[in-house]
Amino acid sequence: MMNKVLLERRSFLKKAAQGTLAVPMLALLPSLGEAQGVKKALASAAPVHKAAVVPAKPKVEVNVKDLGATGDGKTKDTVSLQLAIERCSSLGGGKVVVPAGDYLTGALALRSNVVLRIEDGATLNGSPDMTDYPYAQVRWEGHWMKGYIGFINARDAENIGILGPGKIVASPKIQGRLERSTGVRLPALLEFVNCKNVNVENCYTQQAGMWSIHPVYCENITFKNVVVKSGADGIDVDSCKHVIIDGCDFDTTDDCISLKSGRGVEGNTIARPTEDVHISNCSFKDQVWACIGIGSETSGGIRGVHVENCKCVGAGTFAIYIKSRPGRGAFIEDIYMNNLEVSGAKLGFLRFNILNSGVTDAPNLVPGDEGIPTIRNFHFSNIKVTDEPVLVDGTGIHPRKPLEGFSLTNITGTCGTMPAPGEKPRGFSDKIVAMITLANINHAVLSGIKVTVTDFKGPMLATSNVTGTGLTGAAKIDAADMPKVPDPILPPATPYQLR
Repeated sequence: MMNKVLLERRSFLKKAAQGTLAVPMLALLPSLGEAQGVKKALASAAPVHKAAVVPAKPKVEVNVKDLGATGDGKTKDTVSLQLAIERCSSLGGGKVVVPAGDYLTGALALRSNVVLRIEDGATLNGSPDMTDYPYAQVRWEGHWMKGYIGFINARDAENIGILGPGKIVASPKIQGRLERSTGVRLPALLEFVNCKNVNVENCYTQQAGMWSIHPVYCENITFKNVVVKSGADGIDVDSCKHVIIDGCDFDTTDDCISLKSGRGVEGNTIARPTEDVHISNCSFKDQVWACIGIGSETSGGIRGVHVENCKCVGAGTFAIYIKSRPGRGAFIEDIYMNNLEVSGAKLGFLRFNILNSGVTDAPNLVPGDEGIPTIRNFHFSNIKVTDEPVLVDGTGIHPRKPLEGFSLTNITGTCGTMPAPGEKPRGFSDKIVAMITLANINHAVLSGIKVTVTDFKGPMLATSNVTGTGLTGAAKIDAADMPKVPDPILPPATPYQLR
């Protein structure tokens, strides 16, 4: 399966490098000076991340079978597996080897300077018994709360790794995200909290109904050539910095990748952003939401996101979805996406919704204008779309805090393909205003948009309160077609306190 994935990726990258052009329907051209300014901005958006530190060469090697693991798929091997990790750590760090076999186990905790090597033919299978997952403080949708610890987890660890080509598979009997009887968060598959120098590479992961891979407060973390199959989110990057996701293949039932940083006053007070994230050479297939979601928990801020050379082959809504709401505060800024191939997204390529995405929980809200997220510098270039209903739904921006700096350049392919009656996905309206709808944006640049529209009679571009270039001939969005702006959030009678 891994060989097939790699061959498909190489084929995609070769095709992307050659480039293709569709028959132009309409070209939107900016002034030369502003177009050059965008080009300069994109060029200056070079990676600034710190290279992930690969764990030091192993000092010792411990085989889990030497510590009593059976690998028979029936006997719980939790104690033997954890003992192997502890022994490796006690001897100064090194490699824990899991040879071929089916290992039934409860939660396992990695230690500093330990690499877990899951060999070909080996599978770590999660126990179906909740007593095998201890309680801990876990982050869930932007809040710290009581929850079950991750299946493979690490806290306050450095220089750790998980290497394949083996598999990590959660118990299919643990379904959902919260335990119905208690409201306690269920275990993630891989969860790293406050860790540095983490490397997950060349392995297969499979989760049931909870988030699959969840790094929180981590620094210098790399996911490379990982297959992520999940009944929920794939990778949720939560208040982390210096993150690399490269060459991974996603098949999920919610966001393939979601970038988060906390919710409401709690997340805004802690103020730990997600920053310096590089996503490249990945393939995304999602059933319910987006290939890449930014938000909606953004209260610590999100900045410095670079996405390039990726293929989106399916999404329940939009391929790229940037989302938040008043009450979050903080910022979403410096988002650069280049050389994407998009098909199978049921609503379109790109959406902004900074008005009403995600849950709200008064009084844990940042009040007033401070609570409206600041958004700036969103740039998208060299995008090829195939049979997408729309290109951009960009009206969900608060008029009191417009998007400062937006560019959409060199877009080719086909769009305007409307779903058949009875096949419209959730949230799809019968009335589509235009292929590109933009509102409340300053310094927009639209250039080189050359797409063939196949099944849509409306305008290519419609705007409201937008300044910039490449806007000539845009239709005006009627007030009735604009989303409702939420009522102002007032300060609570009793200020929210962390406790």
